[in-house]
Amino acid sequence: MSEILMIDFYQPGLADALNQSTDEQLDELTFGVIGFDRAGVVRRYNTFESKISGLAAGRVLNAHLFTTVAPCMNNFMVAQRFEDALELAAHMDVVIDYVLTLRMRPKQVKLRLLSSPMEAMRFILVNRAQ
Repeated sequence: MSEILMIDFYQPGLADALNQSTDEQLDELTFGVIGFDRAGVVRRYNTFESKISGLAAGRVLNAHLFTTVAPCMNNFMVAQRFEDALELAAHMDVVIDYVLTLRMRPKQVKLRLLSSPMEAMRFILVNRAQ
């Protein structure tokens, strides 16, 4: 049994906690977690996001995030920010208001975009509680 992970969507230093967490700990969270590598391939995907989005982990894991899984995020607000942070070797931790539109009626959410030049994994967190 894994140790319960006490994580809040807005807490500082969240990228470190996510990188150190197990998949079981991510599954306990009450917001969506999508972890992807520098090539944009999804490597981590929690149960909350799977249930809310209707996309099974088997369909999402090992797929390209911005072209296959969530093309609605393949724009300057999300995908380009990750590319810019990678190119500049810059740390990114930003929360944005966003509207998800793929495979569902439009839904307002908050996205937290996390990237660090020191870590191989980048994260998009999806908070549907408004």
